[in-house]
Amino acid sequence: MKVKNLSQEEKVKYLTTAPVPSLVNKMAVPTIISMLVTSFYNMADTFFVGMIDTNATAAVGVVFSIMALIQACGFFFGHGSGNYISRKLGSREFEDANIMSAVGFYTAFFFGVVFAVVGIFFVRPLAQFLGANPDFLQDTVDYLGVILLGAPFMMSQFVLNNQLRYQGSASYAMVGVLSGAIANIVLDPIFIFVFDLKVMGAAIATVIGQIISFAVLWLQSKKGENIQIKWKNFKPSFVMYSEIFRGGIPSLFRQGLASVASICLNRSAGIFAGDLATPAIAAMSVVSRITMFANSALIGFGQGFQPVCGMNYGAKKYDRVKEAVVYCIKVAFVFLTVISILGLIFAEPLVTLFRKDDPAVIEIGTIALRFQCISFPLNAWIVICNMYLQSIGKATKASIVAASRQGIFFMPLIWILPYFFGLLGVEITQMVADIGTFLLSLPLGIGVLREMMVEMKEMNDKTDSEDITNP
Repeated sequence: MKVKNLSQEEKVKYLTTAPVPSLVNKMAVPTIISMLVTSFYNMADTFFVGMIDTNATAAVGVVFSIMALIQACGFFFGHGSGNYISRKLGSREFEDANIMSAVGFYTAFFFGVVFAVVGIFFVRPLAQFLGANPDFLQDTVDYLGVILLGAPFMMSQFVLNNQLRYQGSASYAMVGVLSGAIANIVLDPIFIFVFDLKVMGAAIATVIGQIISFAVLWLQSKKGENIQIKWKNFKPSFVMYSEIFRGGIPSLFRQGLASVASICLNRSAGIFAGDLATPAIAAMSVVSRITMFANSALIGFGQGFQPVCGMNYGAKKYDRVKEAVVYCIKVAFVFLTVISILGLIFAEPLVTLFRKDDPAVIEIGTIALRFQCISFPLNAWIVICNMYLQSIGKATKASIVAASRQGIFFMPLIWILPYFFGLLGVEITQMVADIGTFLLSLPLGIGVLREMMVEMKEMNDKTDSEDITNP
């Protein structure tokens, strides 16, 4: 069955009745491709810039924290509005879903414009705050200034992407992401080397790619039975924004704290690495891109699961929600275990691929990557738990899980561990943070699953009682 050709009513019926494992797999394929491609073209910048010098690699790594913040804001509005849309479609309240689509999109675009203007005005002090030292400050300013120009399109295309996905139209979203990604990968070497724009060329290619994604996603949202975003439906209200906040705050914590953690990582490496500060920042940037690529497949799988989770929860089919959660965790754990073993074996060649002529970057990056591989399988529970809590509207618990990995644990540890262990402390921080997050999230996620099963039993008992009373 081709989901994208169904009406909204048929799509809801399909997502709440089809066998869960095959349904999750079908929904996840386009989102996995989308996430891998998005991660790949982020890696492309690092790969091509790595051909310039270590300073350029460090500059791109530093600016990545701002790109992560832009993405966090896009996910905040996209997941916040998308979660609401998914639940409303599940309960057949189509008018509310239409209004939310417009509120989420237009608010994100306007916010992106403000973000860009403020950022460009303070671009140099912002670059210094992010961790750029005098060795690569100008490269950072050049790259950051261009990236900020694209903030409105980056932010709102994440909203379009997620709203399509939460409607069960992940294949439409995939086309938009692929279009921008291919453009970025093709344009990177042209602007960097042919036009000799160096690190600024990489930024220009990235922004053009994001604008292309935005345009294609906008056109995709008007196809088939997808909710069409219309200005007349832009009816902002306290209720709508409170729903966006409730559904989107876990994403803002997850992605936003990743941005803040990246800044802390760069600054900590600069302080505790001594003469190796620039190679350390470059190495951790490379490791972040490698692990992000592996993690993006997991996130894509989880994103395919979210509309299944949200619509079935809205339809009060809690047994299907639990089945989807358990299935996703099992598959994700096996996948991440295999990836971790490969990472432990091939850590050095992977890091060398991005910075082959700098032994210090290779050594630091190899050690850090191997430590992260040790705890990487734990992300199967952490990510899926966070996504299902978010999809069913458990904002507080989802926010705690989302804030744990890069916030509650990582940010204190990135200052404490290097203080005692120096550069080694920088390299092991993410591993220790992952272990702490897993231990914290385990009782939260299991507790909500038990609550759902109790509520389902009560509903079934009530139905049975009514059937007996009214034969």
